[in-house]
Amino acid sequence: MWIMSGIMIVVSVFVIYLTHRAVPFMMDDIWYSTILSNDTPITSFSDIIQSQIWHYQNWGGRSMTHGILQMTLLAGKEAADILNVICTLVLAAMVCIVSENRRLPAFLAAMALTLGLNANWRMSMFWQSGAANYLYITVFILAFAHCYLRELSGEHPLRRPLPRITLWVIPLGILAGWSNENMGPAMWILSVAVMASVVKEKGRVEPWMVLGSLSCLAGSVMCIAAPGNFVRVHQSEEDMYGVVWKLFLRSYRECRAALDYLFPTLLVLGFLWIVSCCVLKQALCRRDNILLGCALLSWGAFILSPHYPDRACFGTMVLCICVILSLAKKILRRRGELSWPLWGGMALIWLRGMYFCGEFLAVSWGWIK
Repeated sequence: MWIMSGIMIVVSVFVIYLTHRAVPFMMDDIWYSTILSNDTPITSFSDIIQSQIWHYQNWGGRSMTHGILQMTLLAGKEAADILNVICTLVLAAMVCIVSENRRLPAFLAAMALTLGLNANWRMSMFWQSGAANYLYITVFILAFAHCYLRELSGEHPLRRPLPRITLWVIPLGILAGWSNENMGPAMWILSVAVMASVVKEKGRVEPWMVLGSLSCLAGSVMCIAAPGNFVRVHQSEEDMYGVVWKLFLRSYRECRAALDYLFPTLLVLGFLWIVSCCVLKQALCRRDNILLGCALLSWGAFILSPHYPDRACFGTMVLCICVILSLAKKILRRRGELSWPLWGGMALIWLRGMYFCGEFLAVSWGWIK
């Protein structure tokens, strides 16, 4: 199993890199490669700052994600492709860390599930603008979540504190909060939920936990309250409808996200939950309950938005994948003989992800017409 997992990881990295090479800079990539206010190509970091100030005032509040985007565009296509592959590996590692399932097959599973269960793999992972908005920023989101979740008592109550966390939790909290309109508030709620649990157990929280939570809240407010967001809302087609029809359309998009975009992820999550909780009688731990609650919040938050594109489910999907790997670890701890069936199921999802990339490459290379 370990040898096969290693081979499949190498194949995955190679295929993902080839797919990145085949996906060009397009659409928003072309616009964000300029100083947004005057369409002059960006040439320095100061140009990026100037662009994001204009963007915040006139088009949207995702200054952190689009700042990352412009830095990768400034680096060039080849460098961006390599950075995207590295970020995919880092994200898989962060999923394993948050789920506390750090074996090599779990690392492969994190990569396979992120690609194979993705509602729009190309626009959330391979399109450069999508990669910055979802792939890159989710690494920071999971890093922030890990800082808090590791404080929950459980299997490792005597963990050493993270070095100098008081210094870097503030910028990390700002990044996590100032990420996406749905994931930022979810991460703030996660920090509050963990602090409440810690207070209940120990009677107090560490100062860094309060600072990180406040910085995440500040980042979320900055993202959501950006003047540019209100400019975009008034330009949406939904603005012409009445309140009842708007509510219907937003409810429809919520249902579509759950029963279309996220359905494969929920199917895998539901199956493992049945095996772990209903068959093996293992209750969900607080870590998993908090992650599921944040996933639910990040899904439901879009009732406040006039748009819910399929790629926006990426963060919610990743939180669910963290719980999936956590449940898999608990199942195997009780029933080790189930390792091959679970690995086989993961391999099928891996094949689905490889099919997505393989089909795209075949069309790009002219093998399929």
